[in-house]
Amino acid sequence: MSDPRPESPRAIVDRRALTARIGELVARDGAQDARPAIVSSLKDALAAGQAELAQRLEANPGAGHAIANDNAYLIDQLLRIVHDHVAHDLYPGEREADDRFTIMAVGGYGRAEMAPHSDVDIAFIVPTAECEWCAKAIEAILYFLWDLGLTVGQSIRTPGETVALAAEDLTIRTALLEARFVWGERALYEETRRRFWAEVVHGTEKDYVAEKLAERNARHERMGDSRYVVEPNVKEGKGGLRDLQTLYWIGKYIHRVRHGADLVESGLFRPSEYRQFRRAENFFWAVRSHLHTITRRNEDRLTFDVQREVAARMHFADRPGKSAVERFMQYYFLQAKRVGALTGTFLAQLDEQFNEPPRRGLLANFRARKRILHGFVIYGGKIDAPTDDWFRQDPHRLLEIFQLALDQNLEVHPAAMRRAARDAALARDLRDDPKANATFLDILTHREGPETALRWMNEAGVFGRFVPDFGKVNAQMQFDMYHHYTVDEHTIRAIGLLAKIERGELRRDHPRASDLIHELKHRRALYVAVLLHDIAKGRGGDHSELGAEIAEELCPRFGLDEEETELVAWLVREHLLMSRTAFKRDLADPRTVEQFVGEVLSLERLRLLTILTMVDIRAVGPGTWNDWKRQLIGSLYDLSEQRMRLGHQRQGRRQSVARQKSRVGELLGPQHPLVEYPGETLPDSYWIAEPADVIADNLRALAASDLGAIAISCRPDPERGATLATVIAPDNPGLFYRIAGGINVSGGNIIDARIHTTDKGVALDNFLIQDPNEQPMDEPEQLERLRENIEDALSPEGDPLEPQLARKPQTQWRAEAFDVRPRVLFDNSASKRFTVVEVVARDRPALLYRLGRALFRAKLVVHSAHVATYGERAADVFYVTDPDGAKVKDKARLKDIQKALLTASKPKELEAA
Repeated sequence: MSDPRPESPRAIVDRRALTARIGELVARDGAQDARPAIVSSLKDALAAGQAELAQRLEANPGAGHAIANDNAYLIDQLLRIVHDHVAHDLYPGEREADDRFTIMAVGGYGRAEMAPHSDVDIAFIVPTAECEWCAKAIEAILYFLWDLGLTVGQSIRTPGETVALAAEDLTIRTALLEARFVWGERALYEETRRRFWAEVVHGTEKDYVAEKLAERNARHERMGDSRYVVEPNVKEGKGGLRDLQTLYWIGKYIHRVRHGADLVESGLFRPSEYRQFRRAENFFWAVRSHLHTITRRNEDRLTFDVQREVAARMHFADRPGKSAVERFMQYYFLQAKRVGALTGTFLAQLDEQFNEPPRRGLLANFRARKRILHGFVIYGGKIDAPTDDWFRQDPHRLLEIFQLALDQNLEVHPAAMRRAARDAALARDLRDDPKANATFLDILTHREGPETALRWMNEAGVFGRFVPDFGKVNAQMQFDMYHHYTVDEHTIRAIGLLAKIERGELRRDHPRASDLIHELKHRRALYVAVLLHDIAKGRGGDHSELGAEIAEELCPRFGLDEEETELVAWLVREHLLMSRTAFKRDLADPRTVEQFVGEVLSLERLRLLTILTMVDIRAVGPGTWNDWKRQLIGSLYDLSEQRMRLGHQRQGRRQSVARQKSRVGELLGPQHPLVEYPGETLPDSYWIAEPADVIADNLRALAASDLGAIAISCRPDPERGATLATVIAPDNPGLFYRIAGGINVSGGNIIDARIHTTDKGVALDNFLIQDPNEQPMDEPEQLERLRENIEDALSPEGDPLEPQLARKPQTQWRAEAFDVRPRVLFDNSASKRFTVVEVVARDRPALLYRLGRALFRAKLVVHSAHVATYGERAADVFYVTDPDGAKVKDKARLKDIQKALLTASKPKELEAA
């Protein structure tokens, strides 16, 4: 017999040859004694088949459908071999005439689509529950499958039980919808299928659709409710495989379609749309197969640590300004976006079919009442185009439909979205049309919420055609752990947040911005700045500078005057200035505010930049904006506003301190004298740097402490999303890094540190801490361990932390997927008293401890530390002096410090110490 051709099914598994091999083993040793050798042969066949499929995937990395089908074929053949061995070799003599069962593939396996490590979902259909031979044979089959290392989802039921359960359970009903005969008694399979369609499906079509769409919505909510999350779930995420499968299930349930192509015949898709369906499905299956192959498990989340490898396997390459992984993820999100559009089209057609009037009777000609608005048809709360060529007749209507939808609080009908997507290229001709630009600006700045309309425009492809610079960031992923969404989704969310702030809907979260936005003179400029602040991402170079150049070109086109254009360009260029200053500089240092005000120059710019900064940070992703950041941004705003209004730094600081003391006194109530004692021992910089509630806690602790002893308190702070650890101790060199080490030994990560010293030589340090999952440490045992480890770290026995941290097991740190080149920067102009040292490095556990220890060994005194993390990247800033209180200016000394800090920021530094 000649060898099978490489692409033939027998190259995956040769059932005849494997069956013959098992027969030989049984003939030689007997069925029972041959079992270990049979399992070994089956394992070898499975491994060889998987290796063959892995080679095929490597040779043709985009062959998603083929690999999914071939994986199912491999399992089919093994199941058939095992079934025949059990039935004919293990228990042949015990079988009665009616002892029979069928093996039915269900779920994804039923569709004959499997990724390399997918679960094997099978249903064993037996004639009666009392069939002892069936039970014994099925148990033997399952043991063989488990011995092969397969994860099996199984059920054993009669046809009647199967049908009864399917009628009650949506999951079972959907699994049976995909049922496929694999092996055994076909008559049982046919009976089950016939009864399923007759007794379960018939008459329940509308209920099934409603339940399935509700299930889909709940799944979307669970997975983040966006198809643009940067670590998407290929199977369950919005716009992924499960959404495509849901469309197929619905089509099959209603129209009994046997294949995806039948969705065209049933009127739910056009041929071109079905081709898009298949293209997206093929791509997702390929990605999922690569994921399983790389991770060697049933893994469907496309996490940062595997994205780069999947991109390489699928032959994506770097391009100027955009890495291979960013190009791959952009293509991924474009496919997810296409799935969203197809879903809208599919459901619109389904709605039309469900709502067709009866062909006979009194309601034969009844339809919902329609009205006409500017030529558009409005009915059922939706706006639609009256004819197929409506947008071609007048391309301006591509924008007008979204404007009217906003004005009238309507949805855009999916049929109109389908036509708009088809004709979106016509929007290119509108770019220099003043009327079209006025319409777009009206949509962007609409007071009733532009987010939905802009998202519709983006889904239809009109947005990117009309504003080509925005089209370039469509589905543009930023390969980092900081940004949760693609650039276009982040931008649209930021615009939506801005509109909600203006309507007063986010006053509780953003009270300051909710007031400031109504004091603006240039409201339109703010909306345009939010639109353009990240417009140049992915082009290489400084996206802020490049974005400002784009703003200078686009603003006049949109109809903004010269003053507005200049303002938008400045906001885009400096949109990171406020967060950079608030999070990475000491606000208690007068020079910080002085330099910031020197950049901003006017109160109008300050208000605009403050609001832009807030929505930009919050739109990054869930949990990114918190009370700590609110306090820092708010403090910088207050200090800057006072400086501009009063024109004198010292007077502004006195007023800030006085106001803070008043707030703290109110919080302390009967204990308000603590503001003067021990509060009088604390410098003005403390009152400016710390929030009022933290100061109140600190003053109580100071009053209760023995000034020569150590006092440590740890409490969860849910509003700030962290745990606040306060340490009061006699000030001495190395105190800061020892505390940081104690926190790290406890499994905590420091997100902010504030270091203060009273005029009596007592250190008062506040640390905000999170666990490795970016949550507060709030269990009593955690808090006690944290307190004890800090206390141990400050013990006089020396420095026991290095060996403890070296021995501490390191969990897989997600940041390891990124290449962040460490940098050390010195700035002697940012402060009148201190040298500012900024270390940018890949974030990792104990980084702050290592850097603090390096500064201590370099004989530097740390006066304040500011920790800013941006996903995988940490920017730790220290205000330091020499022991005599002088700045560090000697070039040779600075070079030595730089070398020590670079060494400390490297992963293996701790073990080598």
